[in-house]
Amino acid sequence: MLNWRVVLVVALALLLGLRLHASDDKTANAHADRVDKSAASLPATDDPNYVIGPADVLSIDVWKETELSVTVPVRPDGKISLPLVNDIEAAGKTPMALTASLTEKLKKYFADPRVAVTVKEINSKRVYILGQVARPGAYSLVPQMTVFQALSTAGGFGQYADLKNVYVLRTQDGKQVKLTFNYKEFVKGKHVEQNIFLQPDDSIVVP
Repeated sequence: MLNWRVVLVVALALLLGLRLHASDDKTANAHADRVDKSAASLPATDDPNYVIGPADVLSIDVWKETELSVTVPVRPDGKISLPLVNDIEAAGKTPMALTASLTEKLKKYFADPRVAVTVKEINSKRVYILGQVARPGAYSLVPQMTVFQALSTAGGFGQYADLKNVYVLRTQDGKQVKLTFNYKEFVKGKHVEQNIFLQPDDSIVVP
């Protein structure tokens, strides 16, 4: 018969182990939450030459003016609405150009307005990934995105994907052209010139 003291010690050890495991899980989850929140706070692009388009989401920050600091989508007509400013054209401008326009508008109300415009979501420029991928569909086109980078967002390839014959369909001068991309060769460091920069409305097809 086991000594009751031995049983008690084993039970306490098991309980302590469970508590430590739970604590580790909470710590890991808390860290993951912090990473997710940190990622969510990052801009969608830092490219100063990025041209804002309809459906993009912008963060407008006016220093010391919390009521004017908002996150707004660009409407289909290319405009955004802000307190005091009302409607202002955003589509077709870079974040810096829009910052200058807003600053000029707000000078009517403040002596030295300090404005910052950040692109939080890119929705106006998309590429399409089709065929033998885990998650086919439309994806936001970030500046300088390559074929390889776009494919990495689609969740992997299907079992029967023909990775030697991936191609990009692009419309140029009213005609559709086919640009080949040999994925298998590229990951071996060959034919790197096929890893082109994507343009809005490109379609990547994985047969």
